[in-house]
Amino acid sequence: MCDTMVALSNSTKNGSVIFAKNSDRQPNEPLLTIRVPRKKYVPGSKVKCTYIEIDQVEETFEVLLQKPSWMWGAEMGANEFGLNIGNEAVFTREKQGPEALLGMDMLRLALERCRNSEEALNLIISLLERYGQGGNCGYEKKFYYHNSFLIADSQSAWVLETAGEYWAAEKVKDVRAISNRLSIGKGYDRSHPDLVKNAVEKGWCKGEADFDFARCYTNPLVTRFSGSLHRQESCACVLEREKGNITLQTMRNILRSHEEGLEGRQFTRHSLKSVCMHAGFIFGDHTTGSYIAELNKNNQTYLFTGGSTPCLAVYKPYWMIEKENFTFWEDEQQAALEFWLKRERLHRSVIENKIPDLQDYLAERDRIEAETDTALASLSNDLKDHARLKRIMDQALEAEETLLDKTLQDISDRDEPGRIRGNLLFRCYWKKQNARLFKT
Repeated sequence: MCDTMVALSNSTKNGSVIFAKNSDRQPNEPLLTIRVPRKKYVPGSKVKCTYIEIDQVEETFEVLLQKPSWMWGAEMGANEFGLNIGNEAVFTREKQGPEALLGMDMLRLALERCRNSEEALNLIISLLERYGQGGNCGYEKKFYYHNSFLIADSQSAWVLETAGEYWAAEKVKDVRAISNRLSIGKGYDRSHPDLVKNAVEKGWCKGEADFDFARCYTNPLVTRFSGSLHRQESCACVLEREKGNITLQTMRNILRSHEEGLEGRQFTRHSLKSVCMHAGFIFGDHTTGSYIAELNKNNQTYLFTGGSTPCLAVYKPYWMIEKENFTFWEDEQQAALEFWLKRERLHRSVIENKIPDLQDYLAERDRIEAETDTALASLSNDLKDHARLKRIMDQALEAEETLLDKTLQDISDRDEPGRIRGNLLFRCYWKKQNARLFKT
């Protein structure tokens, strides 16, 4: 479960393109922040994706990935040219195929091989046609789905939605949000050549005049219970309302938002309808990472949580420059895992009601972010001074680490047993998750 959105330059306050995503996955599944350098390969080389091996290209671009710890592909990410892609699970009437490429694999391949949104759209379509999509996408329990993508660069954006081998694509005009549902209806710009024919043959529509991609290909039951309609409409409503004035703060607020009536109680009950998703039920996921990108022609600014639960986490600034201390190279996955787990210990402590002064923590978090916002405003899109950028990154990261260390040390010093609040199912769910994650 996820939510991804974009506002093009005609809809933002400063004329940049702003892309944002929450990654909602099983709560014990670490989402690692990984940086992979540009690489060259010998002709004829292969690349091992999550399940299958495919042909490698002679050169791949530098990429920044937020990836589940166990798979090759990524939930969201960017490359050195400012291309950004987010992936969504969608539930369709088409049958699941055998192990092939995961949507996350296609996302990473597009970032490694493409310079802009149009190239990425074409590549993902060609990968889908050549290799297909399929395989378990779950971590502690099996989970199968098809995929949709929001693809953006500093000039344009596309939505690509798939159902098995079939697909439709829509070019974004101003703002767009996607979630765990097919959302392209009659207004697609490009599609699989047999898209309508397949639906007619299977009895899902009568013909071209009756065809609506989302209506014809959607699995209505699973899609309904995913809560995706509520989340997508919530994101789209804010984007439409703020059109022309959308900023990084707008996206941060959306990514932290909860369904009506849940604010203040999000650590005592689950919510599939919240953009900041909270697990705690027999089905449903948890937001394991959050990401915002501001894209201009020659520079890109990112905000990461590097951990789960955006309503709790600190968004920190990031630039793809040399000798930064935020991300980890692909051969440093253990360090990346420890980075995520440290922030997850804070979240689980909140779940266990071990932080009596949560509002004090949140006030300090807001202060850190306010300082970051001031530093970002002072740059005025001048991102050539890499030493200055590094200082801004280091200051935000050091401030977060200090806050985390103090909060976690206070919990350790108190040495009190946790008490999970909420109904019986919620309490049992998180007790089991915590025991698995920390092997207690």
